[in-house]
Amino acid sequence: MNTLVAVDLDRTMIFSAAALGFEVDDTVVCVEMFERAPLSYMTTAAAESLRTLTADAVVVPTTTRTIEQFQRVSLPGAPWRFSITSNGGNILVDGEPDRAWRAGFSDIDLGGVREELTRRTGGDWVLKRRTADDLFCYLVVEPAAVPPGFLADWSSWCAARGWNVSQQGRKIYTMPDVVCKNRAVAEVLTRCIDDGILDDRALTLAAGDGALDADMLIAADRSIRPRHGELEAKNFRHDGLVVTRSAGALASEEILTWLQAETAREVDGTIRASAASNKARG
Repeated sequence: MNTLVAVDLDRTMIFSAAALGFEVDDTVVCVEMFERAPLSYMTTAAAESLRTLTADAVVVPTTTRTIEQFQRVSLPGAPWRFSITSNGGNILVDGEPDRAWRAGFSDIDLGGVREELTRRTGGDWVLKRRTADDLFCYLVVEPAAVPPGFLADWSSWCAARGWNVSQQGRKIYTMPDVVCKNRAVAEVLTRCIDDGILDDRALTLAAGDGALDADMLIAADRSIRPRHGELEAKNFRHDGLVVTRSAGALASEEILTWLQAETAREVDGTIRASAASNKARG
């Protein structure tokens, strides 16, 4: 095993009924319940592919969800040695938050940013205000009712203070630049190498659909995104990035097939290199 795979969850691996791209039927399995009702699904094919992938690679679920929201998901392939939540603000080790990693974000000025955001967002276009794991905040909005210029003005104010803004559907995230998936994935990779789980030539693969996944996709050796979501709307491209042919939940099947193929290719290459080295020594 010499591959680390970082996978975003919502609209990359798991989907709401509205985001599936087809009606809920017997080709999908529920992977998240909320308030006694099904909330998120995977196709049965994708679920089986994810289980298979975990046998050949270090799979790291990597999500903007809070710890509590992540723990609601029954993701195939669990339990996970490492998982990343809160957009990289938390690393879970065997399901438990790593306090040392979280302490590295103790000086974030969340209070000041939240106060300014509240001052700028009066009006019924804001449905909910949320703070996530005391790391960042987000609004749930009526997208069509967001005032013209709000995102540009708010982004400018935040950028001058080391924060960034991203709208994903009905949610507008306000995030410290230091809280990012890429930094957390790099930390997990280092730990896997230090623990002997991977060697220092390990291949890194990544999959995600939103702007908050972009840094992770760029940093990976190879990456893939679905043909939907925020990155599709931005026509995001990068060297080493593959875009699926499908959208919706069918894209997750395509993503997992690609991840399996890339992992198998790495395994085959490692075996061939080892055999050649042994032959040379013999």
